[in-house]
This record gives sequence, structure tokens and C-alpha cells, in this order.
Amino acid sequence: MSLGAGKTLGPYEIIEQAGAGGMGEVYKAKDTRLDRIVAIKVLPATFALNDDIKQRFEREAKTISSLNHPNICTLYDVGKNDGFDYLVMEFLEGETLGERLTKGPIPYDEMLQIAIQIASALETAHGQGMIHRDLKPGNVMLTKDGAKLLDFGLAKYSVDSSTPEALTAAVTQETPLTGVGTILGTMQYMAPEQLEGKEADSRSDIFAFGALLYEMTTGKRAFEGTSQATLIAAIIEREPVSISVVIPTTPPLFERVVKKCLSKDPQKRWQSVVDLLDELRWISQAGSQVGLPLHLSKRRKVKFTIARVVGAVAIMISLVLSYLLFMQPKEEVFTNRFIMSPSNEIDEIRSISWSRISPNGRLIAFRATDSLGVNMLWIRPLNSLEPYPLRGTENIRRQFRSPDSKYLAFFKTNQLYKIPVAGGPAQLICEALGFDGNWGTAGYILFDGNTGDTLKFVSASGGTP
Repeated sequence: MSLGAGKTLGPYEIIEQAGAGGMGEVYKAKDTRLDRIVAIKVLPATFALNDDIKQRFEREAKTISSLNHPNICTLYDVGKNDGFDYLVMEFLEGETLGERLTKGPIPYDEMLQIAIQIASALETAHGQGMIHRDLKPGNVMLTKDGAKLLDFGLAKYSVDSSTPEALTAAVTQETPLTGVGTILGTMQYMAPEQLEGKEADSRSDIFAFGALLYEMTTGKRAFEGTSQATLIAAIIEREPVSISVVIPTTPPLFERVVKKCLSKDPQKRWQSVVDLLDELRWISQAGSQVGLPLHLSKRRKVKFTIARVVGAVAIMISLVLSYLLFMQPKEEVFTNRFIMSPSNEIDEIRSISWSRISPNGRLIAFRATDSLGVNMLWIRPLNSLEPYPLRGTENIRRQFRSPDSKYLAFFKTNQLYKIPVAGGPAQLICEALGFDGNWGTAGYILFDGNTGDTLKFVSASGGTP
């Protein structure tokens, strides 16, 4: 039952309805004592008869009252009037993160600041021993003062086991995907262990936070499903599409942060929001230099089955030599020395002599064998410690690059292909037996086959050699 304008709850005068959630309605009201605008969350009398809902409502009041953080909605008062239990909170003007995401992905720098604010709020909650358990875009409000974390109705102080049926009953829902009463809107952000009925802890919040990071960056949900069953299967069994495939300009180090948040195994996620927040702040401070090996002590330990190929990145800038030799100033010389370090996804770097630096000097392409024994091309930006694989280049021989640094070409099963260095499907150029080649600035590729074969050329856009 909605409250009309002018209705009073104690000293609070209702102005208008501001929204509705899974456990009640939210109203914009005026505090007649302090002459300020507040938000009142009301638990209807019919809900108050449900002990479970009422306990969650009371738990939310106790939880918010114990948290004091600029990115957590402030609780002012609690009360009961005419059969209505209500919470009085600061009134937030703005839009929810869910509403913002309907407009598409959030620009990287803005997204990073929102992420840091949400993580900071979680850090405070986790520091008090509280797990939110319902972190989703609808529970984050974007205001002129920053992001505000809302709705602690499902928060808990200690880990307790629950059945999948109990989880289904507990989840709040604001915008169902398929109809009234479904829980897909919230399940999009639930960790695998929650869906399996296992104990949820702070790392479950970290999984949900990773899903928020993914969605803010790409504008797409990390996990999708046409039904509850297919959505659960996606969360438990499948990996989301790489962020760099959707948004190629995403820094590899940030993508690593999200990927670690979304690990299926809680032991492989960030083990605390403290470390996660520290990483996000470091990435934000690094700016355009993100990926350079600062704070190496905080990078993950890399296990190698073969001895490390190489070790650190260093840049030495030569002294400016001027007015030498006919009084002509010489160009400043930059010497770049670097050592490639594979990630723990790489078992062995192969054929190191065929590594290739892109013409623009920003990337290295090399062949390596991953932990499953598959040999393929990998790309490592020189401003990052993390390489990434180029799917579709399994078991090829040598590679050669385009003059604009955007593509690599290679032969495979008597066919010549090219593939974007940012990742994506390989594109067939022509049918030909070949071994090595060179991609010229005029748009043609010169190549040979076995020893003694005649040289051939073909347009890089495709054709007959």
C-alpha cells in the first residue's frame, strides 16, 4: 500500500514515492524538525507479518547504523507508525548504476573512480565483519558526491550455510529479466559458491564486484542466460568474453584485476578488498603508464616449469648531446632494455629467436606453450607484465607483422592468414604453401615455401599469389 503525499510518519512528511525495492517502498520526505529532505524506506504492514523479512529489515538498520563511510548511504533514524516500520536515510539525488549502464559502458577513467569508491565502501563493511551479499548495479547510487552503496538487507556478520532454495527466497529483485518474481537480475552477480548453496564470505562480494567492473567497462553483463538454469551454468562453468575483445583499449593490468575477481575458485580470487582496492588505486595513479612493473611485490607469484627466460623492464634515457659536429644538435637517444616474463598461464616460451617487436615498438609477439600444452602466438605490450594469447594461431611456424603494427601474418595448413594483434578471428589471405614472409608498405606480402622454391607475392587484402 503506497503512502500519499502529505501522509506523516512521526515527524516525517511524505512528499512523493521515490522507488521500490524487494523489501518495501522508498519515499522522498521532509524532516519537519530539522527542515531537511530525507529518504524513508517503509516496510508495509503485510511484510511485517513475515518474520524473515522483518528480521532482514531490522538487520539492515543495525548494519547501516554501524557503518560510517562517505560512500555508504547514511542512516538517520528508525521508527514505527500506524503499523509501518521504516528507516530514515539521507536522500540521494542521482541515478543508480543500473540506470547509468542502460546508456552503455562508462568511460575508463570515470569507471575506475566509481570502482574505487565502491571498493572503499566494501572495505569498511568487510572490516566490520559484514558481507553485503547483494552487490549489483541497482544497489549503487551515483550522485554528485560520488558512488553510494545501498541496501544492506541481506548483509550478514558470520558465514552460515544455506540451501539453494533459501538463497532463492532471500534474493531481492528490482528489475526482473523475464518476469515478476524471477531472480535473474540478482543472480547475474552471485558467486558460483552461492549458487551451489555453499558458504558465502567476503570473496563472494569480490566476485560480484568483478561482475560490476566487467559491466561498467564493457556495457555488457559478464554472464548471460535465457533462463535461470542457463544463467547458473554460465556463472559456474564458463568464462566471460575477454574485456580486451570488447574494448581493445582496456589496459591489460586492469583486465587481470577483473579476471581475478571473477575466478570460479574463491581461493584464486583477491583474498581481501584491501588488496583489491590497493591495486585499483595503483592503476588509477599510474594513468597512461599502467602496466609498468611498479609494486612488483604485489604482483602475483609466477610459477615456471622451465627456467625464467628473462626478468624486469628498465628504460635508460641517454644524456642529450648537443652542438656537436658542425654545431648541429643530435636527437635524444632512448635505449629500451626489457626482459619478458610469462604469466602463470604460460608453461614454456618457445622459439624465442622468432619473437617479433612491432614496427611501432609497442608490442612483442612470441610463441609459447600454455599450461594445457597448446603452442600459439602470445602478445605482450611493452607497458605491461601480462601477455595474452592470440586464439587461432595454434601450432603455427613463424609470424611476420604488418607495417602499421595492427596485424600478424602466418602460414597454417598450406594457407596464409592474418590476425589482429588486439585479438579476434584469423582472416584467410590465400591458399599457398609457405614458410616465411615479409609484409611491405605497399600492401603486398612477399613469401617463400620450402628451400629452393620460387618467391611469390600476394595482396595483403587477399587474392591469388
